[in-house]
Amino acid sequence: MNLPPPDVSRPLSVGELARLFRRAIDGLFATPVWVQGEVTSARPAPSGHLYFVLKDESEEASVDVVFYRANLTPRVQGLLRDGARIRLRGRPSFWAPRGRLQFSADRAEPAGRGSLLEALARLKAKLEAEGLFAAERKRPLPSDPRIVGVVTSPTGAVIHDVIRVAFRRGGARILLSPAVVQGADAARSIREALVKISKVRGVDVIILGRGGGSSDDLLPFNDEELVRAVAACPVPVVSAVGHETDSTLTDFAADARAATPSHAAEMVIPDARARVQALLQLRVRLERAAKACVAKADAKVALLAGRLADPRLVVAFQQQRLDDRMARLEAATQRALTRRRGLLAHLEQRLAYLHPQASILRERAILRRLSERIEALMTSALERRRARLGALAARLDVLSPLKVLGRGYAIATRQDGIAIRARQDLSPGDVFVVRVATARIEAQVLAVEDL
Repeated sequence: MNLPPPDVSRPLSVGELARLFRRAIDGLFATPVWVQGEVTSARPAPSGHLYFVLKDESEEASVDVVFYRANLTPRVQGLLRDGARIRLRGRPSFWAPRGRLQFSADRAEPAGRGSLLEALARLKAKLEAEGLFAAERKRPLPSDPRIVGVVTSPTGAVIHDVIRVAFRRGGARILLSPAVVQGADAARSIREALVKISKVRGVDVIILGRGGGSSDDLLPFNDEELVRAVAACPVPVVSAVGHETDSTLTDFAADARAATPSHAAEMVIPDARARVQALLQLRVRLERAAKACVAKADAKVALLAGRLADPRLVVAFQQQRLDDRMARLEAATQRALTRRRGLLAHLEQRLAYLHPQASILRERAILRRLSERIEALMTSALERRRARLGALAARLDVLSPLKVLGRGYAIATRQDGIAIRARQDLSPGDVFVVRVATARIEAQVLAVEDL
């Protein structure tokens, strides 16, 4: 389409320039075109229209998109979510009130998951596999925190909401760790603020908060290093990022998630008035329970008092029982003492009998008697042995060869001492010994003759 050249003799108004842009764009796109990209910052308007940004995944390019209510269906609304990759049909147009180019879409088709959504899903699966989102890692929030740390922008509405809730619920010390919550350095700033406040002594719980925004605004809270810092924080963390429908990875890593920053403050700061009311209710219940216990005890005392007779008679009866048992105890004690004394006397007698000195005297007497008996027996035995020896000596003297030799006889023996009794005991030349009464004679055989 060829537009007439503008009149250079006068300047154009902004409205005229806008109309030129619109006519030029409408002339270039006389028929609808299809465009593909990734949905970000989707937000419905009160009018029912849906506004979002369609981003190019391969280069730095984006375009504002409007989907009018007349063309929106439940299916299309389900498709137009942040991170979704879609194909749109429509026409580019120039929105003069804002002075910007936009794409008016009338039809949408799915084209797969967007790269941002896929990257976020991969990161979530990775951190979940490492156990950073495990339920057993969640710590309980303190019941009565003295200091509540808040990591957020010092100029945003979050800190004011937290302070307002704390003041309304009875007060708690609020410690702000300022951070940038939007922009390129937001993730690093939030992480450093979180680490810094977690090292402050006395901080019982930390609220990590940010107000609502588009998905691009909430991207810093999906940063991997920030998520790991939240999981590793030594102090319980409550994540209060965006609105109730928004979801970030810090929500999964935190110990608790709140729908809004105000809700987070209500979660961690106890309501003093509610506590006072609860204490009053507990007091009433305690008083009722105490009165019931006293009434029950009184009834029991009355019942026991009815069963109890005259205390004096009871005491006298117990005294009589005591006297009887004392008498029985004394008698039993006396009998036991008597038995013990008899046993002691018997043991003393046995001990005296078994005393070493007495035993030695008894053994000495026995030994003396045995010695006398042995001596008498030995004397008698010696006398008998002597008498018998004398008789045997007399008999031996009678039979002694020496007596025979004394009468003139001699005994001949060989040199080995064997007596010579027969001719065969000697041979000529043999030396033999002849024993007479007063001498021993050695002789040699000259000849042997038979008789």
